[in-house]
Amino acid sequence: METTKLFIITFFAAFVGVIPPGLVNMTVAKTCLERGKRSGLIVAFGASVIVLLQALIAIQLARYIFDDRWMYNMLLRTGVVIFLILGIYFFIKARKRSSQKKLKLSKHGVIRSFLKGAMISAFNILPIPYFCMVGAALNLKGTVEYDLSTIWSFILAAASGTFVVLYFYAIFFLKIEVKEDRFVRKSNYFMALLMGILMVVTLFRVLIDA
Repeated sequence: METTKLFIITFFAAFVGVIPPGLVNMTVAKTCLERGKRSGLIVAFGASVIVLLQALIAIQLARYIFDDRWMYNMLLRTGVVIFLILGIYFFIKARKRSSQKKLKLSKHGVIRSFLKGAMISAFNILPIPYFCMVGAALNLKGTVEYDLSTIWSFILAAASGTFVVLYFYAIFFLKIEVKEDRFVRKSNYFMALLMGILMVVTLFRVLIDA
């Protein structure tokens, strides 16, 4: 019963956490429009596999991360650097795409699409502190035993909740196919802006906790 309860809570926590436009879900949406639904869903699957690993790291860290200020601050500083790099990358990509007048649909292989999703998800370190907080919240009373079944329930719920939202993103953006050219041109600017905002917010948290 406790394992089922943990799965449901973690699933909905992952579901809600991925709904806002972010690095991974916007990448899935863009891939669907640029490469087709199949490639987009494979990217989503690749990203969800990485979430398995991120959730595993998170639930292990949740045992002591809030008592280890050095680890907490290192995660924040790493996030600032990654957001800066990604922001520059998406801005440069947006500038290049602005000169393209027509979007041509092309296909990516299964392995290439999977690796793309895995790589983008690996760059996004936000799920680790997020699932750390979820794991810590589930164990506020100190009654959760971190046995094998609990850990598997937690990481599978995190990955499946993430994949469901990414699937909805893929379906939704295919519905606005008539606007795909404009969306793809502008989405890179949006991603660059998003990375900038996340970098500023994370940097602010670093300075507050210093």
